[in-house]
Amino acid sequence: MNFFRQWGRFMLMGARVFAQWEINNSNVILRDRKRVILLCILILPIICGGIVFADSIGDAMPELLGGKKAYSPAFYSTGIFIVSILIGMGAGLITGCIGAGGGFIIAPALMSAGIKGILAVGTDLFHIFAKAIMGSVIHRKLGNVSVPLAVVFLLGAIIGATLGGVINRVLYEINPVLSDAFITTVYALMLGFLGAYALIDYLKARKSSEADEGGGHAHGGKDEGAEMGNLPRKIQAIKLPPMVKFDFELTPGGRSISWLFLVLSGALVGLAAGIMGVGGGFLTFPIFVYILGVSSMTTVGTDIFQIVFTAGYASISQYAIYGFIFYTLAMGMLLGSLLGIQIGAMVTKVVKGITIRGFYAMAVLAGFVNRIFALPSKLGEMGVIPISKQVGGVLDTIGVWAFFIVIGIFGVWVVGTFFSNISVLKGEEVSK
Repeated sequence: MNFFRQWGRFMLMGARVFAQWEINNSNVILRDRKRVILLCILILPIICGGIVFADSIGDAMPELLGGKKAYSPAFYSTGIFIVSILIGMGAGLITGCIGAGGGFIIAPALMSAGIKGILAVGTDLFHIFAKAIMGSVIHRKLGNVSVPLAVVFLLGAIIGATLGGVINRVLYEINPVLSDAFITTVYALMLGFLGAYALIDYLKARKSSEADEGGGHAHGGKDEGAEMGNLPRKIQAIKLPPMVKFDFELTPGGRSISWLFLVLSGALVGLAAGIMGVGGGFLTFPIFVYILGVSSMTTVGTDIFQIVFTAGYASISQYAIYGFIFYTLAMGMLLGSLLGIQIGAMVTKVVKGITIRGFYAMAVLAGFVNRIFALPSKLGEMGVIPISKQVGGVLDTIGVWAFFIVIGIFGVWVVGTFFSNISVLKGEEVSK
């Protein structure tokens, strides 16, 4: 039980690290006029092309970039594009306001909107990659990156992302419903575990006298991982060359670990990214700190480093060239998330941290309910469980409504809080 509590704690820390990376990217993009102009240049043609010339643009696209399939793999309408903006905004509000990864809700939200699971994963990965390229804030964290550690880790991440992409594509070729059921199951397990821990964390914080000091942006200290547990000690004691050295600032001569464990860890993170489309950043932190014994200072830099390359590699090599990216939706989500992150981040200045924790637990658990309620209908379609189409459809609808109601209430609350406190926020900025 202690292991699961620790893993949940570090997993939540990983989600916060990933969120901080997204917040940094958003700030860099929106505070630079040239980047904003570039964003408009990227988005406007795709919007116009998607709405007016989707078929002709798709015919003109080379097969290497997915051809027509990349532009019209699902029913497209202006309404779906608006939904993509709202989904991106909802994820951005969670990221900015709560300080933990709002990207967890994107794939479930897209699937609930009628997008195939494999397309939702590819589109989410491309959205992350586009944000990373436009933000280009990785250089700010290079001082915390152990280059040998990152390079060996990325070797495994590329292998894992390739495997994840192959699994998704093979399952889709066998049966699109099987593909959706697989992705749905993975998300249900991950969101259920993370949501349960977030809820326990929230309930404990309510009882704690220090609840108000926690806040949504709390992170592990820089010394996290400085004192290793038994598992990291045992792993670092295995001297299987070549050995990779790191954390010279913490211990004389630094620490060392066999390349094998880094490659295996990278493969696991890459596999999660390839299957789920979330960049894999939420796993890097707990694996590095809790299993490999890397300090959080080094872990944060390496995490940001791997997200850029893992998401870029997976989105292009495993999804884009096979036509499994809906570019219009990706740009809509990028637009919405940039706006949502800014609003959410400002709301944290006028809202208690304990309230933010509660909303995060609700958001993650809503995603869990959404996916777990969607699963019976998919299993029924494949004949795995005896359930009528009507019953499966009712359960699916309940999950969709529960999900969007919770996320919608959260979004309305955050935006309402923002507008009702504009004078306070302006006063705070003036006082700075």
